[in-house]
Amino acid sequence: MAPSDTALALLHDVAAALQPDGPVTVGTMFRSPGLRTGGEIVAFLGSDDTFIVKLPRDRAAGLVRAGTAEPVTMGKRTMREWIVIPAAGSPAATRVVWTGFAREALLYVLGTRSR
Repeated sequence: MAPSDTALALLHDVAAALQPDGPVTVGTMFRSPGLRTGGEIVAFLGSDDTFIVKLPRDRAAGLVRAGTAEPVTMGKRTMREWIVIPAAGSPAATRVVWTGFAREALLYVLGTRSR
């Protein structure tokens, strides 16, 4: 299912908020709109207007255990560094939540490139 106009607008808002930490571009990943830095995927929109982010394995597992996020499964494989963040109660609340997780994901991806 294609993301809603609201989710797409939120994605662009998140990208704009991350520019000081970036650079971040909006493009297509896995046939979905998402965020990249230096050619690497940081986050993308999932089905049902969810937000999928890349975080360190331990952090992702902790968020899944806490019930804050869900694991990402592609085929039969659970992706260890990727988690699904649902939309919050309102677009404004979702913007705040998604921006926080996207910033964390961006810093993680940038950190893995410098190793």
